[in-house]
Amino acid sequence: MRRFFINLLMAVVLYPSLSLAGGIVTNTNQSASFIRKPVQDAVIDATGTYYNPAGLVFLEEGFHLSLSNQTISQTRTITSTFPGMARTEFEGGVSAPLFPTVYAVYKTGDLAFSFGVNPIGGGGSATFDDGLPSFEQQVAVLPPMLSAAGIGTTQYSMNAAFDGSSLNWGIQVNASYAINEMIGVSAGVRYVIANNSYTGHLRDVRINPMHPLNAEGPGNMISAPVFFSTLSAAAGGAAQSMQPIIDGGGGIFTLDQLVNAGFLTPAEAAQLAGGLGASYNTSMTAAQVQEAYNANAALMGGYAQATSDMQLDASQSGSGIVPVVGLNIKFSDDFNVALKYEHKASITMTNSTTIDDVGMYPDGLEVAADMPAMLAVGASYRVLPQLRISGGVHYYFDKSADYGKSLPNDEVIDNNFWEAAFGFEYALNRSLILSAGYLRTQTGVNDKYHSDLSHSLSTNSIGGGAKYMINPNLGINVGVMSTMYEAHTKSFTMQNISYNENYDRVALTFAIGVDVKF
Repeated sequence: MRRFFINLLMAVVLYPSLSLAGGIVTNTNQSASFIRKPVQDAVIDATGTYYNPAGLVFLEEGFHLSLSNQTISQTRTITSTFPGMARTEFEGGVSAPLFPTVYAVYKTGDLAFSFGVNPIGGGGSATFDDGLPSFEQQVAVLPPMLSAAGIGTTQYSMNAAFDGSSLNWGIQVNASYAINEMIGVSAGVRYVIANNSYTGHLRDVRINPMHPLNAEGPGNMISAPVFFSTLSAAAGGAAQSMQPIIDGGGGIFTLDQLVNAGFLTPAEAAQLAGGLGASYNTSMTAAQVQEAYNANAALMGGYAQATSDMQLDASQSGSGIVPVVGLNIKFSDDFNVALKYEHKASITMTNSTTIDDVGMYPDGLEVAADMPAMLAVGASYRVLPQLRISGGVHYYFDKSADYGKSLPNDEVIDNNFWEAAFGFEYALNRSLILSAGYLRTQTGVNDKYHSDLSHSLSTNSIGGGAKYMINPNLGINVGVMSTMYEAHTKSFTMQNISYNENYDRVALTFAIGVDVKF
């Protein structure tokens, strides 16, 4: 059980991904412009450093800069019908008050050179003040388990807390070339710097056993490891008390026979029989009684260790390279089409562990954490002088990426992740542009992937906002996006216990940015 506790602790904080837009581990909400209109695949401005590098060759001559920040909050709600839990709803918060992006482009002749820095994956910190169902279940089973063994127990309590952060920075450079007035191509590379950090503890597990060895009094709350240690010591003492009888050749006799032979008093025999509870039967020999007490001593000692205080303080780091190629076809000033392909980033994370109470995550342990290849296709069309509409599709090659799961991808992923979006911009005048859009993401994982520790949900997002041109060379973008997740319910059966868990989330993003041309 102790090993399972620390596995949960690690897994909980390893996955504070925001997952607002993008794939299972990839972020595509990479500008304030995206938040006000969540489709940017055919854009021709400085943010094309990420969205459409091939289209940068159609910018005006000179230097272009785009800076933005997003403030993101996400609430995760998990409910469980597991019997006996003191809490059935668990809420965790993921926040990213700073989610900055920087893009710079220099356009000269048929060439454009661009540089970008953005949080390509992760970017949030996760806090679970009350733990998670899979964590609490391991303590919730203690009362019925003890009651079944003849030690009436009805309550438990514990102190668990988790905090973790995950951030994959992307540093990207591109070179773009205009083959002619219609076609632009690009080639670039992104260097991904991945970092996770996580701390947590499980402390003060307490139960209320109705037992004479409860030092706080039968039925009162007591430290679980203290109680189990007391039982272990008592069982070990009982086993040791049988040794002289066994050494004297009495190991083949039952307790009643030993009483009749004068080796035990009736009170001693009753105490030995009562100490084994329901596991005792009158046909047991002295050797079997001793064996049962030794087994109980080991079992209670294991429970004492499993419920003792634990702490974790560790981090992970790794890096990877992502080649990026693009194609832009500008049919006219009104109609533009763009394609972009990002190769898979093979990333190996290495543990740097300060405290690991069970030694399951030693310093230097390596874990796979790839970012999948992705194909993006987008188009933009000016319907009216004041109105432009846009659409785009992203397809993620999840099945060929190693996410470090215990099961192979073929068993947990049925289909690759995809997202599709459309939006519009309407110019009220030369200075003010209003925009809005809709984004749909569709996960392809199956039930084996989902747990309260790590789950991928499909989403529907609506974004809106405005761009205000202070002058022809300076514009301000503001936007807000609401992301609604499609809740998923999974059924479990564990040790003949059937129960359901429901996973749901909600997220809200605010963004502001500035576009400058020199």
